[in-house]
Amino acid sequence: MPIRLKLTYHALQRMRERRVRVREIAQIVEYGEVIEDYPDDNPFPSQLICGQSGERILHVVVAVNPGDEARILVTVYDPDPQEWHPGFKTRRKP
Repeated sequence: MPIRLKLTYHALQRMRERRVRVREIAQIVEYGEVIEDYPDDNPFPSQLICGQSGERILHVVVAVNPGDEARILVTVYDPDPQEWHPGFKTRRKP
């Protein structure tokens, strides 16, 4: 069964600004790698997922409502090479 996404207004704005399509995000959420968990986020725990769309690496943040099968897209962005080690899965130490 394909992943269901709920898009927040903020996420839609970021998608437009960064020229990211829903199908790219769905692919990353389904096949990407969870690189950070945020269990204390409110109103639901969230995850940072790293994935690739063509040649482009993206980070996708989704909230996970335990009572729902859908993922709530919080934001999507191109990871900054200054903040991430090569491969964009591990943060650089400050």
